[in-house]
Amino acid sequence: MEKKKLAYIIAAVVIIAVVGAAVYLNSASSSTLIAYDNVAVPQSQLNAMYSVANNMTLANKVDLGAAVGSILPVTNASPLTINGTPEVLYIGADYCPFCAATRWGLVLALMRFGNFTSLHYMTSSASDYAPNTPTFTFYNSSYSSGLIRFIEVETTTNYVPTGSSTYATLQTPTPFEGALFDKYDLNNPLIPANERGGIPFVDFGNVSVVAGSVIDPKTFDRLSWSNIVSVLGNPGSQQSQAAIGAANLFTAQICAMTNGTPAGVCTQPFVKAMKRYG
Repeated sequence: MEKKKLAYIIAAVVIIAVVGAAVYLNSASSSTLIAYDNVAVPQSQLNAMYSVANNMTLANKVDLGAAVGSILPVTNASPLTINGTPEVLYIGADYCPFCAATRWGLVLALMRFGNFTSLHYMTSSASDYAPNTPTFTFYNSSYSSGLIRFIEVETTTNYVPTGSSTYATLQTPTPFEGALFDKYDLNNPLIPANERGGIPFVDFGNVSVVAGSVIDPKTFDRLSWSNIVSVLGNPGSQQSQAAIGAANLFTAQICAMTNGTPAGVCTQPFVKAMKRYG
């Protein structure tokens, strides 16, 4: 189950197999995008994303942008840490379009606190809302930071294997991770009953949680990754308003976890003016 404002159940997925085509196009067909599922993001594009993520002038111009709601406070909970380091826990799935949209902002936010040394392209389900949304997958990704730990759980693929009626399993939350999801998503009284138990779910150190997407996946419809990255530098573009707005909202949550470190990020006006819970 996935959600933005409303949770719903996916009925089916169409598998489209394609070969060839180039990533660096201004726009792309569904078949072109799908061809790059699980292909490693080249360092040149990661570098371009780092430049966007850490452009604080751009971040302040966008501020909250098009990001809305879905950040909820956590109270009376022990900090979520790994060996004393604050943890960001993400639970999603490759098929999920709202996870696809969320990853754009989350990747940019995480780039302000550490480094991805491995990240892969992905598209959401071909038969869901906003089909084939261009995004990334955290499955087999690698992220390092001296300030936070990022734990990702991509539960399933974006395709249904031949002879099966369900998406293929990729990763399974640990019992502890599952208990956090149950407490702060499935059984969270702050979430309307018909929206509980959906993905994406992000726990920012037991300080706050994201229950659903804060931006619309259709923002990225039929755009290639390189085209999206190129327009992120324009604070007036829909993609910048969405992805950087979400990144700023997530950054404010992480700054609350790290006690305002690094100062070059956490003392920015967009963080100081933003309520911690969005």
